[in-house]
Amino acid sequence: MGKFISLKQKVVVITGGAKNLGRLLSETYAIEGAQIIIHHHNSKSLTEAKETLSKVTELGGTGAIFSGDLTKVDNIDALFKFAEKTFGKIDIAINTVGKVLKQPIADTSEEDFDTMQAINAKQAYFFIKYAEQYMNNDGKIISISTSLLAAYTGLYSTYAGEKAPLEHYTRAASKEYMARGISVNNVAPGPMDTPFFYPQETNDAIAFHKSQALHNQLTQIEDIAPIVKFLTLEGWWINGQTLFANGGYTTR
Repeated sequence: MGKFISLKQKVVVITGGAKNLGRLLSETYAIEGAQIIIHHHNSKSLTEAKETLSKVTELGGTGAIFSGDLTKVDNIDALFKFAEKTFGKIDIAINTVGKVLKQPIADTSEEDFDTMQAINAKQAYFFIKYAEQYMNNDGKIISISTSLLAAYTGLYSTYAGEKAPLEHYTRAASKEYMARGISVNNVAPGPMDTPFFYPQETNDAIAFHKSQALHNQLTQIEDIAPIVKFLTLEGWWINGQTLFANGGYTTR
């Protein structure tokens, strides 16, 4: 049976695992006694990665840090090689990497488009590919998407647009990996109350985003981490899906 009874000693790879939602997920799995690979992007986030590793150890988990730009496919392969060398074949792979760009199509350059495509689509595709190659049977692959996939709005064409292919990648992978018992899902939060969100938004826009969800608030990372964990435990039967977790911000 593909249901994990316990997360103790499970090997978990978390991209962007040094801060924001990724850090909370690292801590969440540490409490369960997991072995965690904490990925971060570059030297600017190294201090945060070390702080997260220290917290993981304090909470009863075991961790290691991997640094790398995951828009370079060789680095994705290297991430999973590092995980296997450090702890053994992986059980859970969680991808929190993404980039927001809010601007009109008229102002979007080819460089803007290529950057957004590389971070939000290409990286996500090859994460799914290499996760499966280094994963035990009955593993879980979870990607963080966006509730803008269900929104009718302008200005986010390259963010929502380049996150949209992830749904197709997820459905295809969930079918292709089914023989190995590996589930593949997305979690699509509403606008999250993290530093990732605010640089793109004016005060009026922030107030609008809050007004669209329960209790007039943004999504909190504490709302999302339990859903990700659920997909790796009791929610194991969910497969090939995008779960919109946004307090009613958008729906299909």
